[in-house]
Amino acid sequence: MLYVPGCNKRYLEKAKELRADTIILDLGDPILLDAKIQSRDNVIEMLQERGYGKREVVVRVNDFDSPWGLDDIKAVAPLQPDAILFPNIESKEDIINCIAELDRCGGQDISVMVMIESPLAVLNAKEIASASDRIICMVLATSDLISQMYARTTQDRIALTTSLSLVILAARAYGLSVIDGIHSNLKDTASFEYACRMGRDMGFDGKSLVHPDQLAYANDAYTPKPAEIEQAKAIISGLAEANASGRGTVVVDDKLVEHHHVTAAKRLLVQYEMMEELENNI
Repeated sequence: MLYVPGCNKRYLEKAKELRADTIILDLGDPILLDAKIQSRDNVIEMLQERGYGKREVVVRVNDFDSPWGLDDIKAVAPLQPDAILFPNIESKEDIINCIAELDRCGGQDISVMVMIESPLAVLNAKEIASASDRIICMVLATSDLISQMYARTTQDRIALTTSLSLVILAARAYGLSVIDGIHSNLKDTASFEYACRMGRDMGFDGKSLVHPDQLAYANDAYTPKPAEIEQAKAIISGLAEANASGRGTVVVDDKLVEHHHVTAAKRLLVQYEMMEELENNI
């Protein structure tokens, strides 16, 4: 998921060619105050053009207690982006109020994503995830979280692991996607690649990015490899054959396989097929 600042029309245009699954048209905190209105106008133009192909197009709006948040919603809701990303959600009431305002502005059919960026939001992740069936994704803002925790950024991300796991658990408990936070040190590609693979292994669906140069690393980490695809197929067929012969389990590549492994294997294949389709239509 690539954040693209609404204030920069060149970046907004360039994003139409990038191999990102999701483009987040950003009106939020990174935009200078005197560029807020122009950014909104630029994003409106991009939504009207519908030039991002099969990519998911999301708009991150400003906080509702800012001078721009409500006007952002009024402007973009009629243009029907794939989702609205609401920042600084800390409670069930926060997201219910945001969705109510979105509906009042004509966005009843628009999906919702929530940003988890504070200690309170992490502790309330379960109630936030359960607040509405309009929510499709939880997005970590790990840089903000680190600052509010008074923690330090390290390669092993030790300060974040508990928070990441809590949000992943909340998302999975309610059937939501969940996306890891950004990596702000653009030159430290080794740490970024490590963070991508760590997030993948923890259970994230993908990573938030702030620069196109990060795309290759994230795509490589989160795209299933050919060997993983073949193993998934072997797991599915292996247990099916075992069940047909009256056995409830089977050993595939020296590992015991049960039904939950088949469920995970089928999910991996669906994920891979969706990626292939997107790649072929970018």
